[in-house]
Amino acid sequence: MDALRFISTRVRGLALRRGVVALGAMAALIGAGAAHAQTAIVIGGALRMDNDAVWQRIVDEAGGPGKARFAVLATASVAPERSAQTIIDELVRHGAQAEHIPVAPRLEGADLQKNLADPELLAKVRASNAVFFSGGAQGFIVDTLQPQGRPTAMLEAIWEVYRRGGVVAGTSAGAAIMSRVMFRDALDVMGVMRGQMRDGQEVDRGLGFIGDQLFVDQHFLKRGRIGRMLPLMLAKGYRLGLGVEENCAAVIHDQRVDIIGARGALLVDLRDARSDPAMGVLNVRGARLSYLDSGDRHDLRTGVTEPAPRKTAANPVVPVRAAAQGQPMPSRGPVDSFQPDILGDNRIVQAMTELLRSPASEVRAMAARVRPGATGERDRTGFVFRLYRGSDTQGWVDDDDPRDVTLLDVRLDVRPVRLPDPTAAAPLPPATLGVPAIMR
Repeated sequence: MDALRFISTRVRGLALRRGVVALGAMAALIGAGAAHAQTAIVIGGALRMDNDAVWQRIVDEAGGPGKARFAVLATASVAPERSAQTIIDELVRHGAQAEHIPVAPRLEGADLQKNLADPELLAKVRASNAVFFSGGAQGFIVDTLQPQGRPTAMLEAIWEVYRRGGVVAGTSAGAAIMSRVMFRDALDVMGVMRGQMRDGQEVDRGLGFIGDQLFVDQHFLKRGRIGRMLPLMLAKGYRLGLGVEENCAAVIHDQRVDIIGARGALLVDLRDARSDPAMGVLNVRGARLSYLDSGDRHDLRTGVTEPAPRKTAANPVVPVRAAAQGQPMPSRGPVDSFQPDILGDNRIVQAMTELLRSPASEVRAMAARVRPGATGERDRTGFVFRLYRGSDTQGWVDDDDPRDVTLLDVRLDVRPVRLPDPTAAAPLPPATLGVPAIMR
């Protein structure tokens, strides 16, 4: 790990101020649609019951043990009572009071429309200082609380809690509804990349707790959702997106984002990006990606990222033996490696990390999933991801765990390529595939 250490703490501080402030231009884009005192907790889904760091932070943000009072809505769940009880048990175990608010389309024996306007239930929500949305299907949440875009009395009560400085937390589906726009039903990431993104189907209105300018997505690294975030951001005019991984959370308060939990989140910045919408499929040049790990903090107002104290600033690894002998570094060309499936589990962060640990200036990867028998032009479209360093690209690493990294301002270009028919009897010549050509 010696090759990854900067020479001093002072140099680390200078690098932080120099490189991270590059995100400062985003500050003017954030906050126009957000309220002031509230806290949103975006949980990436698959939150484990033993993840005490996240559960305790949720309770602490709502006032701490003995003071936190949660209204739990399992509106998204197909088994609302069970989901609500699981959440309540964990909140209570960490010192909070919590009660199930029975507004869910799959709740047997409940009168949904009556409960949405029930004065007693509305009073319970208003008496809370926090609201927790379960996972499930986010369409259930917006259809129930905001039918045809019109807020119900129950949603107004939730907003009342939030606006007066309360907490709104949500996991999985409960995280998806945090943005002004959300993915409603877009499990086919490649389909979104190929242009299938219809209002009311793949995308829909969210509830907008985090304001108008920031987009969030969940299950992000596990399910390769960088492929669907980019098209939505480009189509809906977002300049900043945050993809939160499973079993971790982003705590958003007063324009500050704290990452907690098992993994981290990917910050996508399109302020300098260019795209040609006439192509009808995903294409972008000059996107910026930053990976924020557990313990990292990012300030949306100033654009400054503070890596967790356990990390030290890092330079790309160089061949130490050759350098020590005064020999020129071996070169394998500008492309160090080629990853076959950038949409695989955590592959986007792995590709970004290669730039920290390799003398090469870029890494390329593919998104190339084709159904057997697909003949349509879009069905046979794949995508080349080119990740490369900019002048302000930098990283930090935990000396005790080289997998624990913070990566800032990695550049990304994505371009479409035509793929061969996987059922063809004979392979196409390499020059027609598009994939080998980028290796030359």
